[in-house]
Amino acid sequence: MDQQQAPPVPGVADNRDYLDKALDFIEKKIAPTRFNDDPNTMAKNRAMNEKITDAIRKAFEKVTG
Repeated sequence: MDQQQAPPVPGVADNRDYLDKALDFIEKKIAPTRFNDDPNTMAKNRAMNEKITDAIRKAFEKVTG
């Protein structure tokens, strides 16, 4: 496969929803060199992505009610 995903850790739930996973997928396709295996970089990107997806959700809820 083309994707590089960390293996699932037993006992730890993946709390990302489809919007989070979609944003991760798009970012990896656009800028694959930005996403390396450094845990610090991955944590920063995850935090930034969470803020982005939260803003998208709030805007969507504002529009749809």
